[in-house]
Amino acid sequence: MQPKPHQNILLDERISGALVGAAVGDALGGPVEGYSPEQILQRHGGRVHGIVGPWHGDDWRTARPLAPYHKGDGHVTDDTLMTHALVRVYTRVRDHLDAYAIADHLVPDLMTEPRWIPELETEALPLQRVFLAEKWLVTRVHYGHADPREAGTGNIVNCGAAMYMAPVGLVNAADPRAAYAEALDIAGAHQSSYGREAAGVLAAAVAAACTPGATPDSVVSACLSLAKDGTRAAIERVCEEASRHTDFESALRPLREAVAPYDTVGPDYRAPSLGARRPSRLHAIEELPVALGMVLVAGGDYRHAVLGAVNYGRDCDSIATMAGALAGALGSPVPEDWAKTVAEASRLDLWEPATALTAVAREIFARDVARRRAREQAFVSLGGLECSD
Repeated sequence: MQPKPHQNILLDERISGALVGAAVGDALGGPVEGYSPEQILQRHGGRVHGIVGPWHGDDWRTARPLAPYHKGDGHVTDDTLMTHALVRVYTRVRDHLDAYAIADHLVPDLMTEPRWIPELETEALPLQRVFLAEKWLVTRVHYGHADPREAGTGNIVNCGAAMYMAPVGLVNAADPRAAYAEALDIAGAHQSSYGREAAGVLAAAVAAACTPGATPDSVVSACLSLAKDGTRAAIERVCEEASRHTDFESALRPLREAVAPYDTVGPDYRAPSLGARRPSRLHAIEELPVALGMVLVAGGDYRHAVLGAVNYGRDCDSIATMAGALAGALGSPVPEDWAKTVAEASRLDLWEPATALTAVAREIFARDVARRRAREQAFVSLGGLECSD
């Protein structure tokens, strides 16, 4: 499958595609999270090809280890809740963010603003739904009074920060290096080591995907130009393997084998290895390389990339969130029936955050231009090179 660059997709369409695409991928992956491709195949009598119900059917209220969360039936998970929360921070600050913005705005949002939580089917504080790695933000910043730039140190190293960094890439559309730097700063409040690195690289990937004429290959190249240590090695190895496949079915096992040497969780996702989620310069989170690999396998096609991510299993809601954001930013349309069903089932307006972020992205770009021109004038006054424009 040859990648097809989308030359004429405008900013608002790319932002909507990325955010809606991430939410839909999240909802599709939620009910099969934690299982292997073989278990998914057996449970569903074949591969998952769309929205499915809870793994345990009507027993989801009590079935362990998922109770009391209603995963499935089009419900988004904490990946989308955190992504939308970060969009709200951008709409308040209306400029680039740093770790202090996370402390000043994201943390209070999580712990003081009740919102509709689809998996709980009730209004609750987002803090009551997010995983312990996200509760760390509140614990360290609000209760521990840690410097926000360093608060992520000591947290388990996972994809918790990377899973909601797409808005950073969208605000920095077509500027992967700026997206990488901003996401690393933001993620310092939440993660360290390769978890923080993955947040930077995912934001860079989304920014690269927004470049006119971008392809999956150009997105991967942008990631490799910025990624460090084990994260870079894992992306390179997984994407090398992905380039040999044009169908996700044949890629499921090879992509897992390619990422396994860099993944600390180990073969049994629900029984992590002793070294799981510990800081390291040699390792990487599993989710980002596999998401990039699935986008490559799919040639950038949204449906194919997300279904590959979903049927991969393991942490597939986050993998599908990332793959959906990337394919959507590239301009591949999100299936309307999936988006409509997820929005209705989750009782969320999936398009409103995109509209809000588009307006903010334009404001930030205008500020960036003014700041750049002011520096150019100052540099010339200092005897630097003359401006060409």
